Parts: sequence; C-alpha cells; structure tokens
Amino acid sequence: MSPRSASVNAELRRRSRERLLQATVDVVSEQGYEATTLKDIADRAGAARGLVSYYFPGKRQLFQSAVHRLMHLTLAEALEREPRPQGPRAGEELLARAIDAILGLAQDRPVLMRAHMAGLLQQEGFVQCDEQQRLAALLRDAVERYGSADPETDYTMLRALLMGSVVASLLPGAPMSVTRLRAELFARYGLDPALGHPPSPP
Repeated sequence: MSPRSASVNAELRRRSRERLLQATVDVVSEQGYEATTLKDIADRAGAARGLVSYYFPGKRQLFQSAVHRLMHLTLAEALEREPRPQGPRAGEELLARAIDAILGLAQDRPVLMRAHMAGLLQQEGFVQCDEQQRLAALLRDAVERYGSADPETDYTMLRALLMGSVVASLLPGAPMSVTRLRAELFARYGLDPALGHPPSPP
C-alpha cells in the first residue's frame, strides 16, 4: 500500500480538528464549560484523548476556537443567505445580517455564549486562532461594504458593541431584551429595522 499523500493527510487532520471543535460546542452546550472535560470532548468526537492535546494547548483554547468557529459559520451562512444583497443598500443589509446573526447566537446558545464571554475575561484573555481570524474577516468585510472609511477601527468598534450586547443579553438576574439591543444597534448604524433577519423570540 502506497503512503498517503501530503494533501490527504492534511485533509484528515482538518477533519479531525473540526470534529473536536464541533464536539466541544455540543458538549459544553449540554453540560456547561466547567463540567466538561477534554475526555468528554474526545469521546464525543470519537477521537483519542491525546489528539486534543495535539491540536490545542488546553481546554480554554479549544473552547474559544470552537465558539469562534460556530460564530464564523453562523455569520457566513447569514451573509450568504439568498436572496443575496444587491444595489445601493447591500452594505446596510449585510451589516444588519451580521448584527442579527451574533445576537441570535446569544439567544439560541446562552450556555455556550455566557461561558465564552466569561472566558474572555480570564487571565488567558482573547485567544488568536484561525477561527477567530475568519470571523474577524467577515465582520471587517461587512463594515467595509457598509461604507466605512476606516474599516479596521470601525470593525473593532462593532466587535466591542456586539460583545457588549451579548453580555447584556446574558447577564444573570438582569438580562436585556435582544429586541431592545437590536434596536439600539440598528439605530446607531442608521439601519432600517426591516433589514436583516431578527432573532426569533425565545
């Protein structure tokens, strides 16, 4: 039997890594972050425990990468949903979809997103990873197509506003309505409330 090619090995590694990321999202959504072990994740992914350590230096890095992947995929799906935005207001539609996608995750995945936001405030802080970079590129592109003259600065502001809104919607004991948060964000950017895809009521 001839050895596998480098491209085949790379594809197998990619699939293994994505199975671990998806398993992390699924298990933490069910059990919470603290109750989830790396063995739980490996078992759900059908992988050896050592494979987790091969790809990720620790549980926190794995979890952040998994959530950023979920956010990236959710945002990409929202931005590419048919009908694709056309015409002079295409940029406004894309920004509206981006806002709605992130707020929708906060509403639909509260256990996951609450743990993610709490993790960002830990000592390890913000983990730079491929998934986070893909998410950033999508948000930056949406800001640029919206018409920003300084996409990098405006992307950073949008990210901060979205993170703040997610935290506000998940604050234990005093959560803010996603509908109200959406209205505030849309007003800030001058977006028509009819744009985008508003998160469904919980």
